[in-house]
Amino acid sequence: MEYKTDLRTLLDYINPSMCSYQEWTDIGMALKHEGYPVAVWDDWSRRDYGRYHSGECERKWNSFSGSATPVTGGTIYHMAVEGGYRPDTGYELDWDSTIDSDGIVVDANWIENRDIQAPHDWHPGEQLIRYIETLFEAGENVGFVTRSWKNEKRKYIPKDKGSYNKTAGQLIEELTKAGDDIGSVVGDYDVEGGAWIRFNPLDGNGVRNENVSDFRYALVESDDMEIEKQNALLRELELPIAVLVYSGKKSLHAIVKVDAADYQEYRKRVDFLYDICEKNGMVIDKQNRNPSRLSRMPGCIRGDQKQYIVDTNLGKASWTEWKDWIESVNDNLPDIENLADEWDRIPDLAPALIEDMLREGHKMLISGPSKAGKSFALIELCIAIAEGKKWLKWNCRMGKVLYINLELDRASCLHRFKDVYAAMGIRPENFRNIDIWNLRGQSAPMDQLAPKLIRRAQKSGFKAIILDPIYKVITGDENSADQMARFCNQFDLICKELGCAVIYCHHHSKGSQGQKKAIDRASGSGVFARDPDAVIDLIELEVTDDMMIQQENKAVCKTCKSYLDAHWKWQEDLSEDDLLNQKKIYAYCENILDKWQMQALKYQVDQARKSVESMTAWRIEGTLREFPKFNPVNLWFKYPVHYLDESGVLQDVNPDTEKPAWEKMKDARKKQTEQEKADNLSALSIAFEGLEKDGDASVIDISEEIGVSADTIKRWFGAGKRSRKEYKKLYETYINPEDKRLYLRRKTTTDK
Repeated sequence: MEYKTDLRTLLDYINPSMCSYQEWTDIGMALKHEGYPVAVWDDWSRRDYGRYHSGECERKWNSFSGSATPVTGGTIYHMAVEGGYRPDTGYELDWDSTIDSDGIVVDANWIENRDIQAPHDWHPGEQLIRYIETLFEAGENVGFVTRSWKNEKRKYIPKDKGSYNKTAGQLIEELTKAGDDIGSVVGDYDVEGGAWIRFNPLDGNGVRNENVSDFRYALVESDDMEIEKQNALLRELELPIAVLVYSGKKSLHAIVKVDAADYQEYRKRVDFLYDICEKNGMVIDKQNRNPSRLSRMPGCIRGDQKQYIVDTNLGKASWTEWKDWIESVNDNLPDIENLADEWDRIPDLAPALIEDMLREGHKMLISGPSKAGKSFALIELCIAIAEGKKWLKWNCRMGKVLYINLELDRASCLHRFKDVYAAMGIRPENFRNIDIWNLRGQSAPMDQLAPKLIRRAQKSGFKAIILDPIYKVITGDENSADQMARFCNQFDLICKELGCAVIYCHHHSKGSQGQKKAIDRASGSGVFARDPDAVIDLIELEVTDDMMIQQENKAVCKTCKSYLDAHWKWQEDLSEDDLLNQKKIYAYCENILDKWQMQALKYQVDQARKSVESMTAWRIEGTLREFPKFNPVNLWFKYPVHYLDESGVLQDVNPDTEKPAWEKMKDARKKQTEQEKADNLSALSIAFEGLEKDGDASVIDISEEIGVSADTIKRWFGAGKRSRKEYKKLYETYINPEDKRLYLRRKTTTDK
């Protein structure tokens, strides 16, 4: 792996005295694997004064002989990150972050420096007690280090992990008794090096990040600014500072309230904190991000200076209050307008992208159940916008469109576009207006995707961006109104930054949809339905067998006519009625076409019938913010496109109500019984035709023929308790007076 940062720089963020033996060994192996000399490991190890032994690094180094799974520089990188290292790549946005906020609240060039005052009466015990009381609860463990050593840069650094299992209450009690002799409580320290204390409580088991029991505070420090400038900036920024400590040298240590719930939130809040400080002119020491970081202990001497508390409880009262203030100063919201001032200069409305439905720069949601062909509908819309054609019944304004494919593999997506172009009968004259971004397997949550999308599409001039489908990029719980409101805000951001419409699709919720309003059918929070400017909903219609027969008739007639147009002059032979009757037009083809032509036509007719078998019927309903509500539009979906029901046959069809399981089973049993009756009648008729003599046939003979008992046949004709009227309509029964046998006789037309 190639690192932009020298691993020697990363080692500055790792304290060898806080590493286990295995971690120390891993760092040596990683350095050797990445091609560094043993001297780098040895120099770094010297910082652990208590455990360092001359020559040990070289002996251990020579034993590293390589491995199939080597320890790499990534180990050092991750340990450095835990120690506070951050690459200069900005900060990660989350729900607590703001977008489009520059974060500048003060002008550092115009802030007057502010002096700090050392305490007149020096009482070390009081200083340390005040610090502990401000930051800790009585039962919380406080970490501190008093032993130090001078490194190769002649800088005093902590020699060991120090103490971490004394509570704040214990320390305060002991310090109160000791007076100003704090060394008797925390241990004597080297006056040249000073002493350190940790600002977050620990669990008593160690001093690593995982030992922090409450991520309450963060350290803000600068070594490259005048003390007076630091003091002024920290106060002007209204940082929620719990304690401000002078380090005894060239910096102030601001212990800032961040009140994070966990380490992940702590990191994000500290990144945000540092970013705001830097934007406002502070030069931040970034290695202080670590929540278990040491800060300077007030009440100690460092060289010829005192480490003391400058002030407590500065700025805003909490992190939330401070962050709200930062955002209020930088909200980038428009000014409030007076209607009278704008009355004579009201701006023009954005032009309609989809006639009577959606304007440019607005949002549209297409919702529907599985297998409604939502993706195909979006592709149809892409093509209609690119070519300036109709989408179903609505005209589209020509323009560039970006289709973000989140679900299909690249090949399938491209094939779909080509197939839909062909099925719509549109010549691809402007297909350069369509861009496709294939993100299957590479998509990110919408809050992360939106900035990347804006960056890539900034200069492309898209009229519309279509996302298919959004469940792939949803961040948070889709049933949570506040989380989905934030999610939908990303679409507003895209619309605003790119000046284009955003169109996306979502699935229906579970359960029956037929009785719901179109706006309430989309799954999840109602935000989905109320946020877009246009909500277009697809719901399936229950079609009858007669309707499907009608569609088959139409498809066969169209296929036959197209074939005749290509191969025969038929215009004088067939009437308009003949062209609408599949039996007549097909019979005509059989009479005039040769064997090979007829074979080709038969194949096309069979394909047309199969296509009809897979057809489904749908109704589009909509809720529009900018235009009047339109009447429901009825469609057929015939793979791979939707087309309007111009015949009106679907107008009075009810939506699929999705009956409960018990009712569906009841209907299935009823249908099965009816089918059995039809099968029995068919078998009875065939047997009767083969056995009847002079219009009669014996029930016994028929029962043997069709494999049904005579008693069963008797029940069919009312001999049992369960009469069957369907059978009686076609047959009558009588007893032959000569042999007393039961016979059937088919009823004549006159009998009926």
